[in-house]
Amino acid sequence: MDLLLTGGTVVTMNREREVLVGADVLVQDGRIAKVGRGLKARGTRRVMDMAGKVVLPGLIHGHLHACQTLFRGRADGMELLDWLRERIWPFEASHDAASMRASADLTFAELIRSGSTAALDMGSVHHYDAVFESARDSGFRLVGGKAMMDAGANVPDGLRESTAESLAHSLALLEKWHGTHEGRLRYAFAPRFVLSCTPELMREVAKLSREHNVRIHTHASENAKETDAVRQYSGGRDNVDFFHTLGLTGRHVTLAHCVWLSAEEQELIRETNTVVCHCPGSNLKLASGIAKVPELLEAGVTVALGADGAPCNNTLDIFNEMRLAAVLHNPRVGPRAMTPMRVLEMATLNGARALGLEDEVGSLESGKRADITVVDVSGLHCGPSSEDVLAPLVHSARGSDVTHVFIDGKPVLKDGVLTTLDAASVMATARSNVERILRRRQRARG
Repeated sequence: MDLLLTGGTVVTMNREREVLVGADVLVQDGRIAKVGRGLKARGTRRVMDMAGKVVLPGLIHGHLHACQTLFRGRADGMELLDWLRERIWPFEASHDAASMRASADLTFAELIRSGSTAALDMGSVHHYDAVFESARDSGFRLVGGKAMMDAGANVPDGLRESTAESLAHSLALLEKWHGTHEGRLRYAFAPRFVLSCTPELMREVAKLSREHNVRIHTHASENAKETDAVRQYSGGRDNVDFFHTLGLTGRHVTLAHCVWLSAEEQELIRETNTVVCHCPGSNLKLASGIAKVPELLEAGVTVALGADGAPCNNTLDIFNEMRLAAVLHNPRVGPRAMTPMRVLEMATLNGARALGLEDEVGSLESGKRADITVVDVSGLHCGPSSEDVLAPLVHSARGSDVTHVFIDGKPVLKDGVLTTLDAASVMATARSNVERILRRRQRARG
């Protein structure tokens, strides 16, 4: 159905970065037809008044774990490797298809409610069909894949797989889901990180990703102890350098975190056009460190934003990540490096590049898919009004200020209410599934 959004402040994120006050957005057949003032509603079936609101491209997470949302608040006070081995991997190994679906439903409900329209997701080893099914039914735009783990210390039996099994399962998911539902669902190979993958697996992933023209999504240099372990595992190579020798760099690769990069690795990322995803909330909570994002951006590296997983962040609200990204680096580089526009680029245009969807989403321009987020910045915590609408968006707004979300021009949030998911039902199902997992784990411990 055609849609006309009228009278809003439209943050286009086009090449000129135009912000149009009192402007309209016309949507036809799921794509943006026109952006401008005084657009006519002839033949348009839906007209919605956006006066007093900000209309911007749907916000995008460049790194996410929908499989972990069920375990929010159950892995606090730990650093990365202990957090994985003692809490998160055992929890992930406890999933069945029903609990995975409950975790994904909770994830996409939270993401949509807080203004996100797309994400690059890494699942657990099993049950990734349930994540795609949830995205399909919720109307969310997902690029995702099962975690690949054919090596590693202290990996639970429920997550360990052979190289052949990991590749076969990934290819089966790719064949089933990639490009389905008008391209809204796409596959990405997701080798978890160096310490959980054999070189054989990673070389094959590099080869297959090019053959099938799909993305690679993995973690790199998140934690200092992890990078030391990678050097031991790889014969002295740094994380990104080791990935490069295996073919896991390039514009089709998104590396989450990149906190502990050497100068040589930063240059390698720049030379290969590899995409980085900054996860400030997660990096702070796990005491991992602070990535040198301003330097990467100045060097021309594409840096997106992501919440990572709920147990290492506690919120999937990308407004939280935008504010952190905007202020976190100021003590080191000064208050002008991370401007509101630069941060918003990370959450829109750069997020689209992290997903390999820069031609489809990330800005409000004719021909792009109509993924649109509408925000009300009139609340007490945003006011009084500012001439620069970007400042309250990045520094003051919250996910709860989002009023409408459209994906492919279809309303998935209307007047703050989810239309494709029932929030109460999602929460009740999530609670019953996590309680079921906890009971099962308790019985297993005797």
